[in-house]
Amino acid sequence: MLIDGLRDDFVFGSKGVKFMPYTTYLVEKGASHSFVAEAKLPTVTMPRIKALMTGSLPGFIDVVRNLNSPALVEDNVITQAKAAGKRIIFYGDETWVKLFPKHFVEYDGTTSFFVSDYTEVDDNVTRHLDKVLKRGDWDVLILHYLGLDHIGHVSGPSSPLIGHKLREMDSILMKIHTSLLSEERETLVPNLLVLCGDHGMSEAGGHGASSVEELNTALILISSAFERKPGDIRRPKHVQQTDLAATLAIGLGLPIPGNSVGSLLFPTVEGRPVREQLRFLHLNAVQLSKLLQENVPSYTKGSSAAPNQHPTGSEQQG
Repeated sequence: MLIDGLRDDFVFGSKGVKFMPYTTYLVEKGASHSFVAEAKLPTVTMPRIKALMTGSLPGFIDVVRNLNSPALVEDNVITQAKAAGKRIIFYGDETWVKLFPKHFVEYDGTTSFFVSDYTEVDDNVTRHLDKVLKRGDWDVLILHYLGLDHIGHVSGPSSPLIGHKLREMDSILMKIHTSLLSEERETLVPNLLVLCGDHGMSEAGGHGASSVEELNTALILISSAFERKPGDIRRPKHVQQTDLAATLAIGLGLPIPGNSVGSLLFPTVEGRPVREQLRFLHLNAVQLSKLLQENVPSYTKGSSAAPNQHPTGSEQQG
């Protein structure tokens, strides 16, 4: 569940406590792990979706393409999931449909063009939920809500409309979470619910630049697999937005996208046996090492010599 423009303090600050009580409960006491995920520049939607799904850092050429996104050819979690036979459904910002034109078994795209519309653009996503949550014919469901971002552009982050929209988003998260929990009572297999933003929102209400408010987004991973004992205080850790791709890939049993620079969000596997934890870390390390070898000509695996260090005489003779 991606909420466009979901600044970290909208969830973890006073607004979250006031307008997102269910989410706040999950963050403070529920089976969840919370993070402040730092987006990199440019803080516009299309390159941020790419970063979330590839784990890599798209360039500024993507700012130009933000309104006309060509299909994504770089290795990513969505392509890997489809290749593994996962059935993916998408509702929301049509940018996803442009980036992943042949990946969804069902989709309904909404447009971000009409920024004055912050009601219908989200209702068109939510209207599918009751039916799709009862169906058992999908493995991955992606929702991208645009309304919060549209309110920011028109009225700014202090608008009373922000609170109304956060309350609406909180009730949707609760609907999804309770549905997943009731399904788990039958299947006994844990689901994963991810709440995240693509970028934040400046004090003027826009985004695209490098203020802290535009870079810091909320990221919450919710799953009954993340058992939590009473009194277990988990404060939101600061991580990189690019860390999500590696974490989703490992969680879904998929290869980590080849160009991902992200690290596994380790709290998500801390409850697993040590042997599994080590295996997951090894998968991540091997992938990052391969990426480094391919992109840094001077890199040699396991070399202990410092850069520019001259070999000893015996090494020269060898």
